[in-house]
Amino acid sequence: MGKVRGIDKAGVVTAALAVLDDGGIDAVTVRAVAAELGVKAPALYHHVRNKQDLLDEMGTEIHRRVIATIAARDRAGTGWLDDLAAYAGALREVYLAHRDGARTFSGTLITDPAVLRAQEPWLRRWTEAGVTKTLAFDAVEMTTAFVVGFVIEEQERAQSASHPARYDPDARGERLGTDVPLVVEAGHARERSQPRFERQLAVLLTGLETRAAAGS
Repeated sequence: MGKVRGIDKAGVVTAALAVLDDGGIDAVTVRAVAAELGVKAPALYHHVRNKQDLLDEMGTEIHRRVIATIAARDRAGTGWLDDLAAYAGALREVYLAHRDGARTFSGTLITDPAVLRAQEPWLRRWTEAGVTKTLAFDAVEMTTAFVVGFVIEEQERAQSASHPARYDPDARGERLGTDVPLVVEAGHARERSQPRFERQLAVLLTGLETRAAAGS
C-alpha cells in the first residue's frame, strides 16, 4: 500500500508515544497506533511494517530528543566525565517523560544516521584528550546501561502507586524485624530517586576516571 495523504512518520511516532503513555509498552501495536490516528493498520505500512519497526522509530525519536536536550544546555569547556553526566541526566529525563520509557526505548535500532553521527564530536574530543578509544566506547555503553536499569526500576516502582503499601519502607521494616537494621535502612535509602541517581552515577564516573588515569 502506498503512502496515505496526511500521515507521515513523525505523526506515526507521535501517535505511538500517545498510545505508550496511555497503556504502556504492551498496548503499543501498529493497529492501536492506526486507531489513534483514525485509520486502519495498512495505512501505516509505508512507514512501519510491524511493532519492532514502530519501536525502532520511537526509540530513534527519543534519542533525538536526548541529543537536543544536551545541546540546549551550555556546557562549553566541560570534560569527558561532564559530557557523560550530561548524557546520563538527559537520557533519564527523556525516558522518564514516557510510561515504560526505559523498557520501551532501550535496545531499539536507531534508524536516523544523524542521531548516531552526533556522538562523533564527543568521542573525538575524548580521545584527543587522552582517553583510549576502548574506554570511550565502554564509557558510553556502561552509562547507558546504568541509566536504563535505574529508570526501569524507578518506573516500575512509580507505576505501583495504586498499591502504595507495596514499597512502603516502614511496612518492609516491620516484615524484616529489628535484627537486620542495615537491611531496613537500605529500604529507606531508596525513597528519594534523584539523589540516589546522582550518587550512583558519581560512583560509575569515578571508576571511569580511575581507568582513564591508568591509561586503560
